Amino acid sequence: MSKVSEMSATIEELRRCAAAINDAANWLAEQFSNFESKPEAAPAEPVLTLEAVRAVLADKSRAGFTAQIRSLLQKYCADKLSGVDPANYKALLADVEGLTDAT
Repeated sequence: MSKVSEMSATIEELRRCAAAINDAANWLAEQFSNFESKPEAAPAEPVLTLEAVRAVLADKSRAGFTAQIRSLLQKYCADKLSGVDPANYKALLADVEGLTDAT
């Protein structure tokens, strides 16, 4: 192979490598732009604890809603807060927040 043929082959190989690098860069840019456009996951909702729910219920009870709170506890099949299933804490708090007429 002559020096000119060798040089021509080397140039062609460099062009193939440059095209491969360019294709890889385009693919990475596309992947990155797709990654950025995805909405971020919503932050996880904090887990309600017995103590947190108890504090809200205590405040409402002091505001004169004791009888309604007892009724709500019965709605959730419990005589006292510790008997309420933690899965129902959010719904219970929503019900308590909806109390408007202290009797």
